Amino acid sequence: MLTNKVIVITGGAGLLGGRFCSAVAEQGGIAVVADVDGAGAAHVAEQLASQYQGRAEAASLDITNSESVTTLIAKLQKQYGRMDAVVNSAYPRNRNYGRKLEDVTYEDFCENVGLHVGGYFLVMQQFGLFFKKQGDGNIVNVASIYGTMAPRFDMYKGTSMTMPVEYAAIKAAVVHLTRYFAQYFKVDGIRVNCISPGGIIDNQDEKFLREYNSRCGDKGMLDPQDISGSLLFLLSDASKYITGQNLIVDDGFSL
Repeated sequence: MLTNKVIVITGGAGLLGGRFCSAVAEQGGIAVVADVDGAGAAHVAEQLASQYQGRAEAASLDITNSESVTTLIAKLQKQYGRMDAVVNSAYPRNRNYGRKLEDVTYEDFCENVGLHVGGYFLVMQQFGLFFKKQGDGNIVNVASIYGTMAPRFDMYKGTSMTMPVEYAAIKAAVVHLTRYFAQYFKVDGIRVNCISPGGIIDNQDEKFLREYNSRCGDKGMLDPQDISGSLLFLLSDASKYITGQNLIVDDGFSL
């Protein structure tokens, strides 16, 4: 589906990002594993390159730093001559991220929203401008179902977990920024879309998992690979006339 397409995956060393890189390489694309964790990015790229020769490389990227973003774009342009897509799946946050509402300070809220939404904005802005000069391009953002619906707080009772207030603000902003950028660049041959996954399995509390899964269809909490098919669709020419859309993948949880 993606033969010889050069695709940058931010947060490429992460839980979702690593699987996205693998899916791109499997489908014949060149996965640029871009992450602030250079060692993690190198590890993912080495694993993929051993299976798919020439279809993965590591890159250092801090999405909250404009010089880091523009340096990567210049490097890849020189190396490949073009880029076809960027996937925004990084997850920047400070050490206090994820506290319960009562414990979130104004400073932490603003910093976490700024890091995440600001980083996604920066990537969309700079890659969008590059794609405009190039004449085409594709941007896919990763948001969440909690960017489109209110949290179901009853699921968290009796567990140590919560649904962070910063997360709700961040992901709602990502969904709408997707529409903004899609409208802004739609006459420039650039598509901008969004995927909003449901919960991803990552060692959650068993009680929470039972509550969550009871509100879904057959699968319940998703594995990272369950999101990859939707990403490949949005990256491929099969979706060439789709832009400004938010694709929800959650096994029915949000219904």
